[in-house]
Amino acid sequence: MPTPMFEQLESRIVLSAFITGATLAFVGPPAIAQPAARAASQSSTRPATTHPSATLPAATQRAEPMLRAVDLSGVKSFVYQLQNIDLNAIAKTKFDLAVIDYSEDGSDEQRFSAKQIRHVREGAGGGDRKTVLAYMSIGEAEDYRWYWKKEWDAKNDGKPDRAAPKWLGPVDPDWPGNYKVKYWDPAWQGIVKQYLDRVIDAGFDGVYLDIIDAYEFWGPGGASGLGRKTAEAEMVDFVKSIAAYARETKGVKHFLVFVQNAEELASHKDYLDTVSGIGKEDTWYDGNTANKPADIADTLANLDLFKKSGKLVLTIDYVTRTRTINDFYAKSTAKGYIPYASTRDLDRLTINKGHEPK
Repeated sequence: MPTPMFEQLESRIVLSAFITGATLAFVGPPAIAQPAARAASQSSTRPATTHPSATLPAATQRAEPMLRAVDLSGVKSFVYQLQNIDLNAIAKTKFDLAVIDYSEDGSDEQRFSAKQIRHVREGAGGGDRKTVLAYMSIGEAEDYRWYWKKEWDAKNDGKPDRAAPKWLGPVDPDWPGNYKVKYWDPAWQGIVKQYLDRVIDAGFDGVYLDIIDAYEFWGPGGASGLGRKTAEAEMVDFVKSIAAYARETKGVKHFLVFVQNAEELASHKDYLDTVSGIGKEDTWYDGNTANKPADIADTLANLDLFKKSGKLVLTIDYVTRTRTINDFYAKSTAKGYIPYASTRDLDRLTINKGHEPK
């Protein structure tokens, strides 16, 4: 067991990869500041409005539709990065799966092209072939996306103005610029389908849906005070409708749909049958602090339902010390899950020493 003084020295060294321009984070002393952690019961990742560097040439052509199913049985590693994305650097790695934003800076003008995503999928530059998923928030609206209008919160006080659509709720206090949405509203669901069109046109293998746990905010006992009894069922139906839109309406039969958190929804068989996999944050640790054993046990029981149904289980813990990183990887791997540790801001390509993808 490391001493407290030693633990203070543990963290990660950030090495700049001069050739690719990427920032690779490797575990090792000395320490740097840990980003502020969010409550483990809430989704904790968002792409920010920074301007990352995607170094591949842009192209406008649409991708060919996926004609064959993606085999997830060989996925043994994954990378999750939403900011400062360098597609060349990701393509060159040996990770089997990548979760990234659909755009260079979150805007529609800088969205990635089919050519760029194909480059990542094919592992150009010496990397391994990858499955590529696009991050999408479906339980909150983001004020840097193509659909946002400034008049919705002209005062920038986190409260929707009179010009805002009826489905827009208050700002998420933990993530300024992210607003709660009444996701069951047909108008919001229509926006999500337009978003999905862009993802499909770019040739992503699927989506990685976040803020699934928004139903807790609107449901009985939730912070909204609305007490909507149908909130949980409506989120299940929303995810199912997203899958149906991609697979049936758009004709991308093997389109992958991953969900993040809200693992308790495994109790809905139709939901479990629909999704391709789940990503779970903060399973064993909240930052570098261990979670309560009872909470861990509840989470694992639900994640095991996904695994027993043949779904891929990805785990993301935001641990930054050598000891906690090693413990996290060991526990996740022992359960048959796929682990990835990085900073909570997901703003770098992290390759943890001793846990490099092979």
